[in-house]
Amino acid sequence: MLCSIPYVFGYVVIISAYNVWMLYFGRMLTGLASGVTSLVVPVYISEVSHPKVRGMLGSCVQLMVVTGILGAYIAGITLKWRWLAVLCSFPSCIMLLFMSFMPETPRFLLNQNKRSEAIAALRFLRGPHADHEWECQQIEASVREEGLNLSEFKNPSIYRPLLIGVALMFFQQITGINAVMFYAETIFEDANFKDSRMASVVVSSIQVCFTAVAALIIDKTGRKVLLYISGFALGWGPVPWLLISEIFPLKARGISSGACVLTNWFMAFLVTKEFHDFIGFLTSYGTFWLFSAFCCLNVTFTTFYVPETKGQTLEQIEAYFRRI
Repeated sequence: MLCSIPYVFGYVVIISAYNVWMLYFGRMLTGLASGVTSLVVPVYISEVSHPKVRGMLGSCVQLMVVTGILGAYIAGITLKWRWLAVLCSFPSCIMLLFMSFMPETPRFLLNQNKRSEAIAALRFLRGPHADHEWECQQIEASVREEGLNLSEFKNPSIYRPLLIGVALMFFQQITGINAVMFYAETIFEDANFKDSRMASVVVSSIQVCFTAVAALIIDKTGRKVLLYISGFALGWGPVPWLLISEIFPLKARGISSGACVLTNWFMAFLVTKEFHDFIGFLTSYGTFWLFSAFCCLNVTFTTFYVPETKGQTLEQIEAYFRRI
C-alpha cells in the first residue's frame, strides 16, 4: 500500500517533466515501487492462498505483468507519453483502494503472536465453513522458530532453496526475454516485418494468452512440467515467480526473496543493456543461439534441482528441504 505513494508521485513528476532529469527522477521513483512490489506481491499471494489454487493465483503475478505491458504498448500507439503516464498512475491508486480491504497474512500475524487476528484473516480468506483452527495450528508449528541469524545460511534447508531461487531468476532472464520485448520493433524490422510498430503488441498479446493458459493448468500439471514446455509464457515466465514465493522457510522468506528479485532485475538490466553489444560481437544468429543454449541449460537445471511443489502447503515444502 505504501508503494502507491512513489508510484503516483513518480508519474506526477513524469507528467510535469520539463527536462530529462525530471524524467529520470520519476522513473527512479516508479522503479523503486516496482522493485518492492515485485518482491512483496508473490510472497503475499502465496501466504494467503489455499494450496489447491496457489499455483493459479501465484501465476497471476506474471499474467498481470504481461497484461500491463500489453496495455501500455496499445495505449502508446495512440497516446503521447504524458497522457500515457497519466493512464499508468491509475492502477496504483486502485491497488491502494482494494488492498485496504485485505487482511495481513495469517503467517505474519502468527509470527507476531496475534492469533485472534490470524483466525479472523483465515475466516476472511477461506470463508466461514473452513477449519480455521486446524490451519492455524499447522501454520503455528512452523512459526515458533526463533529469528534468522546469518550463520543459519550454512543450514541446507535455508541455503538450498535460496540457491534454487537465485538460479531460477538468473535463468529466467538469461533466456533473453526482456531483450526480445524491449527491442521487438527493431528485431521485426530486421526480419522485414511489414508493420514493425505492431510487433510489441503482437508479442505481448501472445504472452498474455499463454500466461493465462499456464495459470489455468499449473495446479493440475505441476510446476516442473511447465518449465520443460517450450515457450516462455507457459513456463519460465510465471513459474519462477511462483516458486520463489513457495520454497523459502518463513524466517528466511524476506531476505531470500529479496536476493532473488535483485538477481532478476540485475540480469534483466544486464541482458537488455548488452543486447546490442551481443549483436555486434556475435551477430543476430549467434546471439539467439546463445539464448537457446541457456534455454537448454534451464531444462537440465530444472530436471535435477527444482522440486515439485504442486498441492503442498508451505509448511510441507519447508519440511521437504529439511529432509534432503
